[in-house]
Amino acid sequence: MQQRISTLEAEVAELKAAVHQLQANASAPTSQPHLVLASAPVLPTTLPESAAPTPDPIANISAVTVAPVTPQSPAASPTQATATTTSALSPDDSKTLSFLHGTTINVALDGYYDYNFNAPVGRVNLLRAYDVLSNEFSLNQADVIFDHPADVADGRRWGGRLDLQFGQATDTLQGNPNNEPRPDIYRNIFQAYGTYIAPIGKGLEIDFGKWGSSLGIEGNYTKDQMNYSRSFFFDFLPFYHMGIRASLPVNDKFTINYWVVNGTNQVEATNGFKDELFGFVYKPTKAITWTANYYLGQEHPDREVSLTPTNPVPVQPGLDFVAIRPAPNGRTHIFDNYITWQPTPKLTVALEGDYFLQRLWRDQAPGESAAPQHVIGGAAYLQYQFTPRMTFATRAEYLSDRGGLFSGITQALKENTVTFDYKFADGFLMRYEWRRDYSNQPSFLSDTQGLLLKQQTTATVGLLWWWGRKEGAW
Repeated sequence: MQQRISTLEAEVAELKAAVHQLQANASAPTSQPHLVLASAPVLPTTLPESAAPTPDPIANISAVTVAPVTPQSPAASPTQATATTTSALSPDDSKTLSFLHGTTINVALDGYYDYNFNAPVGRVNLLRAYDVLSNEFSLNQADVIFDHPADVADGRRWGGRLDLQFGQATDTLQGNPNNEPRPDIYRNIFQAYGTYIAPIGKGLEIDFGKWGSSLGIEGNYTKDQMNYSRSFFFDFLPFYHMGIRASLPVNDKFTINYWVVNGTNQVEATNGFKDELFGFVYKPTKAITWTANYYLGQEHPDREVSLTPTNPVPVQPGLDFVAIRPAPNGRTHIFDNYITWQPTPKLTVALEGDYFLQRLWRDQAPGESAAPQHVIGGAAYLQYQFTPRMTFATRAEYLSDRGGLFSGITQALKENTVTFDYKFADGFLMRYEWRRDYSNQPSFLSDTQGLLLKQQTTATVGLLWWWGRKEGAW
């Protein structure tokens, strides 16, 4: 019996040493063994007290088996969780999520109240692009944008964009019957184009469809402009084009652009001539961007809508035409330059200069072309951000309308605008603006029917909301 007790004590000592060794290795990152303990027979209770071993919690262990075991996994990371979730999706669901990757849906609301100190008849602000009504609450525009840009780094060379627009600005911007044979069809489509980046050079980006014109520094979405109201030149230069355009970066500083389009503000062409644009964007430093464009076109129609049916079979509305013989063939030339300089993160300065020339006839008489009509001038901008919420901006502009291309009469137009922004939150902006337009000719409405004045002054409060995942300018 004494020999049996001695043997058990030796086994217990070995087990203690093994347990201490396992506890010391418990914090190791590698797979750890664990003990599989088998119960042992109970020792006889008839042993003398003097012979009984010292009580020990593992004294009743007769055998130990060591086996490897995988440690418990830590909590899954977000990436692992996403992968697990994706793997649980059906193949069709996975394809849908992959397709929507990088796609944004964005919404913008733009409204204003404008007060015209002339109290004009009909409450109309003449020569304004968007803030066209005074002394009333107005919905300038409501927009929905679906954007799926091409991303070569993500393995996607194609993309597309669709901008839907509603409100007062839509009627100003889209579908002038003088330019569009069937304006109602496209009126609410501000932009709709597809993109492909060809593997040429640093990536030749090609767009096909309808897009907002980049002639002139100002654009459609108010939140991305320095001022609430738009300049005279924004109202005069083309709003949009339909066709194909290409952009090729030569290096990190210089990009060349080329367009072939139906015309200015034409989704459906009014003649068979195809307009072209040649231009470049030059960024000598991070703070300076210079854009230069030359546009060559022919904007006079070679047909007109027939007031009486001329076809033996029914046609769609607006598709019954008669030819204009001879059709005017004078050319349009637009020289457009603008430069932006941001010397500090808070200060932005911009300059724009434009020269527009148009003739009705290229060959009005032997060796003679028609007398030209000119619009020439430019604008200067300054914006300073006092705090993340408050921004001040101002604009001064001069437009010489020789021949009445813009306003209908020959005159020199000027305007000064001061704008103050208060940003309540990301996506919510209130904009206060004072503007004075003046001319050397009576051009603006008054409170008396038929009486025109040489100036008009307005005060405007604009409210802007926007939300969506699209970053930067829209």
